[in-house]
Amino acid sequence: MRLLVVKTSSLGDILNTLPALSDAGRERPGLEIHWAVEEAFAAVPAWHPAVARVIPVGLRRWRRKPRAREILASIRRVREQRYDLIIDAQGLAKSALLTLAARGPVCGFDFTSAREGIVSLLYGRRATASWELHAIDRQRRLFAQALGYPLPQTAPDFGLEAPARPEKPRLLLLHGATWETKRWPEAYWIDLARHALDAGIEPLLRWHDAGERAEAERIAAAAPGTQVLAAPDLEALRRVIAGASVVAANDSGPAHLAAALGIPSVTLYGATRPEHNGTVGPGQVHLAAEFPCSPCRNRICTYKGPSAAVPACYGSLPPARVWREVKRLISDKGLAFPGNS
Repeated sequence: MRLLVVKTSSLGDILNTLPALSDAGRERPGLEIHWAVEEAFAAVPAWHPAVARVIPVGLRRWRRKPRAREILASIRRVREQRYDLIIDAQGLAKSALLTLAARGPVCGFDFTSAREGIVSLLYGRRATASWELHAIDRQRRLFAQALGYPLPQTAPDFGLEAPARPEKPRLLLLHGATWETKRWPEAYWIDLARHALDAGIEPLLRWHDAGERAEAERIAAAAPGTQVLAAPDLEALRRVIAGASVVAANDSGPAHLAAALGIPSVTLYGATRPEHNGTVGPGQVHLAAEFPCSPCRNRICTYKGPSAAVPACYGSLPPARVWREVKRLISDKGLAFPGNS
């Protein structure tokens, strides 16, 4: 059986679909899975052993500057083979259009389950998954209903190779995030890095773009001994994360990658909450801000009152609290503290 999965973005959402692929591969031996995905995230489906082919598309780029020749080439790639089933795992107009371009019967979320309910009218078959469920559970239900097997009761399996254990304790600080309201304050990251250094633990920072690099270099300058590593692409990001003992992270795609790789992590939530889209995996700690307007789910903080931090809600998640959780995770892994903190 040949299956096409359409899930174009974003990093966290793509990673949260991998356990459904692991289920499908076990429940339907011989299943040949192809995946249509945004070109920026094409590396991620390729990491999963059940994916035979990745079809990159440039929907985000084409919105800014349409390129007819590239668009037609992508449509031809999607239509090269006929599929026994196409699963729209995104539930948006852009993903539904890709399923229409492909050849084969389509299954997607029903009207109440899809992010843009109207697209469900384009599907020949529909699946139901409550919005009260975690995103991983929604995807697992979609694939089980689409492929006709009982919903597995096992823990989510991301299908990614586990990294080797670092020789010494290393704390990776994932300070980046797409939303301003998901960014723990820079001064807090500096404080956390200093806590790690005092304990003899090497803090690491990574950067993806110029803005993240500038912030990482400021944090490292204020906490000498902190190492700054480039991670301009997903393959590099995976290597950097795999080299960490423990991760402290904003609510972000890289935080989900750390969890999928099995790295114990402390993830911070201000404008968002972890119940429906938090990191999942061994050793995952979620710290949610306690503030009158949190979670606001806004990209920009609009709070105007007095506050100890910016965004204001993170004043309830000071570095000392985060450090206590990081220390506990390192101790739980059986790693010795070279320092005294």
